[in-house]
Amino acid sequence: MTSEPNISERFVAHYEAQKAALPGAGIGWLGALRGTALEGFAAKGLPTPKSEEWKYTSLAPLARLALVPAAAVKNGLSAASLPWLLPAKTHGHRLVFVNGRLRPDLSAPGRLPEGVALTSLASALAEEPELLAGRLCSLGALAEQPMLALNTALMADGFVLRLAREAALERPLELLFVALPGAEPVAYHPRGLIIAEAGSRATILEQHVGRGQGPYLANVASEILIEEGAALRHYKLMAEGDQAFHIAIAHVRVAARGRYESFVLADGGRLARNEIRVRLDGPGAACALDGAYMGRARQHIDNTTFMDHARPQTTSTELYKGVLDGYARGVFQGRILVRPDAQKTDGRQTSRTLLLSEGAEIDTKPQLEIYADDVKCSHGAVAGELDEEALFYIRSRGIPEEMGRHMLIAAFLGEVVEQIASEPVREAFQGIVAAALARKAGGARE
Repeated sequence: MTSEPNISERFVAHYEAQKAALPGAGIGWLGALRGTALEGFAAKGLPTPKSEEWKYTSLAPLARLALVPAAAVKNGLSAASLPWLLPAKTHGHRLVFVNGRLRPDLSAPGRLPEGVALTSLASALAEEPELLAGRLCSLGALAEQPMLALNTALMADGFVLRLAREAALERPLELLFVALPGAEPVAYHPRGLIIAEAGSRATILEQHVGRGQGPYLANVASEILIEEGAALRHYKLMAEGDQAFHIAIAHVRVAARGRYESFVLADGGRLARNEIRVRLDGPGAACALDGAYMGRARQHIDNTTFMDHARPQTTSTELYKGVLDGYARGVFQGRILVRPDAQKTDGRQTSRTLLLSEGAEIDTKPQLEIYADDVKCSHGAVAGELDEEALFYIRSRGIPEEMGRHMLIAAFLGEVVEQIASEPVREAFQGIVAAALARKAGGARE
């Protein structure tokens, strides 16, 4: 009897079946890169809790799915059915991807400022592949990160944003990724590349949503190069379908006096993992990583960060706050590395979690590795229940208990949402948090 192929063998078969049709087929350097990536993934397979970085997150439920490559979808949606996240007065530029592929008919890129170039990954590989040579996979170690390797082998589309020296994208760029699962569980692997040259600046709003029913895998990877004095604000909303597996990794390199700001709001999916790895690579480089997550039922939400202070006089802050109910499980792993030459480093990291039920669980693993002696570094992780004294005070003012609980939770998450520097994005995320808490109030403990 012939045994069913395991998930790693399935992905290898996906590559063999698609490689002639993947973007950039026939480009020597890209073919070699894809081949190396596939070999790396096949050697390791899906990460397991035996790996220290995946200690608290198991992909065993994903491994049981008979995934098939997501096909290009040409219908089923209209631009009107995909509302903008930001209000009309702040609309900027938008690209829409369905099952990982650009849908020009749903997109509204608008007129881009001088010095800003935006295109799909597939188009970039077809029209100017030399610009991507040496930049795709310039930041991630394929041998150590199997999901990044899998994305590299199977990436069929995505986006490329290039900001020329001193260019400014004044209005936000919205990147909307829509999943349309079919009769069979599907997988897609979108790739993003952002190149911000010296002195440039932009705001990126990335949104991942699911439409329809059924399980799927969104295996997302991004590479972000921030050159000297450039600044990038990067906001992400993860609101996938209830049966979705969302696995994302972002590699960021920040040069001298550059700045990267990230905020991730996670509210959706069966299993979500957002991993951000930042290298502060020049004096004055700075980074702020913040996030909020709301888990219910049996959701699993993993936030993993790695802050590499590679040069002196670099600064980083991290604040992640989560609320877990039902049998939800949260993970926060935050590692700060200060290299021997990185004197005058200032790195701070905080994780706080509210557990609203006996079945909810949080695993935290903050790490400091310091090899320099003139630094300021700290980390802290706190998990607990709602403040009963505060709740009693609210009830003593005639406010019903459920409303009081809602107010305390909203205030708890509101602290981190307030970190968002962009006012339109901050207001939009505040509305999303309020709506999510209202939905969860009725049936969180499943």
